[in-house]
Amino acid sequence: MYAIFETGGKQYTATAGDVLFIEKLDVEPGQEITFDKVLAVGGEGETTFGAPYLDGAGVTAKVVKNGKGKKITILTYRPKKDSQRKMGHRQPYTKVEILAVNAAGKKKTAKKAAPKAEETAE
Repeated sequence: MYAIFETGGKQYTATAGDVLFIEKLDVEPGQEITFDKVLAVGGEGETTFGAPYLDGAGVTAKVVKNGKGKKITILTYRPKKDSQRKMGHRQPYTKVEILAVNAAGKKKTAKKAAPKAEETAE
């Protein structure tokens, strides 16, 4: 079973046992967190979508660590002005391990659509 959830303005696909690097959260390592903004849940041939979120669905995860990504170097250059500036940035992240996907909510179920018969106008 998999779920698509939203956190930090981004969407992630998760199954039980996955390890994800998400936008930094104010949670200590070792704590459990539940993401309740679940957009879709799927598995076993059936997918359920929310409008926009599924009620009662959630993704439970354990925080492994908080850290910073690799350094990105930015060079700002102004031509004909003899001016340049070198800057760096390290994006903070939270590493989480997905423990369970809870699919309690039911909104819309995607099924294979039957082919539509075209009407011929005479």
